[in-house]
Amino acid sequence: RKYLDLKSDMEVALNKIVPAQWTRDGTFLHTMEGEDDMPGHVKSSLMGPSLNVPIRNGRLALGTWQGIYLNEHRDQGGWGGGHQRNIIITLQGQA
Repeated sequence: RKYLDLKSDMEVALNKIVPAQWTRDGTFLHTMEGEDDMPGHVKSSLMGPSLNVPIRNGRLALGTWQGIYLNEHRDQGGWGGGHQRNIIITLQGQA
């Protein structure tokens, strides 16, 4: 339940920060790929394209309340909507 609340709250917050309405009201000019495309670009630039996570004793070294979340910012074009997404994991360090 807590995960679902967090997921829902993050989506609500991001949609308030960058509403899809901005595509309809003329705020955004880049609209060729759908109503959710430009809001998706802005949201993904807020979240960042990559993440570095330290590993300690073979486990992710996250704090008590930290987690890793994969975000899809497109309603129409994301996973299941015609776009393929790839996740690349690169490990660096010493064994």
